[in-house]
Amino acid sequence: MLSNRREFLKSLGLGIGSLGFFGLSAKDAQAEIQKKIEQVKHKTAAAIARDEDFWFYVQQAFNIDRSVINLNNGGVHPAPKIVIDAVHRYLDFSNGSPVYNSWRILRPRKELIRKKLASTFGCSPEEIAMVRNVTEALQIALLGIDLKAGDEVLTTTHDYPSMKNALYQRNKREGVVVKTFPFEYPPKSMKDLLDQFEKNITSRTKMILVCHVTNLTGQIFPIRDLCRMARKKGIEVVIDGAHAFGHFTFKQKDLDCDIYGANLHKWMMAPIGTGFLYVKKDKIRKIWPLFPAAEPQGDDIRKFEHIGTHPEYLKLAIGDALAFHHGIGPKRKEERLRYLRNYWAKKIETLPGVKLLTSYSPEMSCGIGTFTVKNMDMGKLNTVLFQQYKIIVTGVGVPAPKIGGKTVNGIRVTPSIYTTKRELDIFVEAVTGYVKNGLPSIAE
Repeated sequence: MLSNRREFLKSLGLGIGSLGFFGLSAKDAQAEIQKKIEQVKHKTAAAIARDEDFWFYVQQAFNIDRSVINLNNGGVHPAPKIVIDAVHRYLDFSNGSPVYNSWRILRPRKELIRKKLASTFGCSPEEIAMVRNVTEALQIALLGIDLKAGDEVLTTTHDYPSMKNALYQRNKREGVVVKTFPFEYPPKSMKDLLDQFEKNITSRTKMILVCHVTNLTGQIFPIRDLCRMARKKGIEVVIDGAHAFGHFTFKQKDLDCDIYGANLHKWMMAPIGTGFLYVKKDKIRKIWPLFPAAEPQGDDIRKFEHIGTHPEYLKLAIGDALAFHHGIGPKRKEERLRYLRNYWAKKIETLPGVKLLTSYSPEMSCGIGTFTVKNMDMGKLNTVLFQQYKIIVTGVGVPAPKIGGKTVNGIRVTPSIYTTKRELDIFVEAVTGYVKNGLPSIAE
């Protein structure tokens, strides 16, 4: 745990003169941060999650629009000001002489960012490719692993459409079979989810696509056990970590995975248009790059980064996002996100007709929560929340837990570390009023 002000500032990557982003003078900011660190250094992460004074200072790191209440941070997360400042700084430098400043100076520096990213994930830098988003990361693997007609790819009905579209394209072009299955939500246990995969595997199953945590209900999957089970059967597992990395704490060794893709512009709060693909070293040769490289069957992870001219400055600003993440403390951040989810969810789940579709178990969920209301038009509720309260949430259609069942329409709520409890109170008050009194007419 960070023990003093100087270590905290160092971990954030800030100099003493850079503290203006807190909205205070440098001298006052130093005193306030030191006070907060001294107050929390002996507390557990779960206790700090409830310390509103501590999180007030974290909230000031974001230059966000408080005229709306953004509870859809799971879509694309705003970056803290130090990250945006870094983007501007690198962009301005790059633009001064792009062929030299960008290609000759900034591009080589990307290797240090690769090392920092690999350290955070817990792998070798030679196993991390920096890409634009998780869709690009996973489609490299989903389209690049050799399969033949009749081979099966197994996934769930909850997996993300962009990834499944890659599989459906392989079905149309190559005859690869795509097999999906539903599951109950919340599930009975992690073992139940694992059993569902094992039950649906056949002798033709060659690949599994699975979300580390789903975008629909925030369900976390038993990735380590699934990877180990599949490995014994000779099945490749491709993991969609879009909502996991930077959201809750884990390392590659905790997952025991071979292929993992993630966004960095969600919970890691890096610039929009950044992500990574992890491939275990001995698997790199087996995956064809999405954009042809000079040695498409080589074992250099950089073959997956050959996309032509692209903005190097976005990649370098990832370093500032990682510094911010570690400065706050990954476990502190995780517990704050879980606390905020529980705060609003426990208040509305007692309302008549409200059903939470997300488990409270720390093993199976974190900051994402989804709910539905019996006999209420959830799409209309979504619209009214914004029209009347300027609350941004996400309407989701959650596939039925059984084959042939009806899709459950719900609302996904994803507050973040800059979200205040008062903003969540406004959300709870709004939902409570609409559940008890009905929805108003929608203004045209």
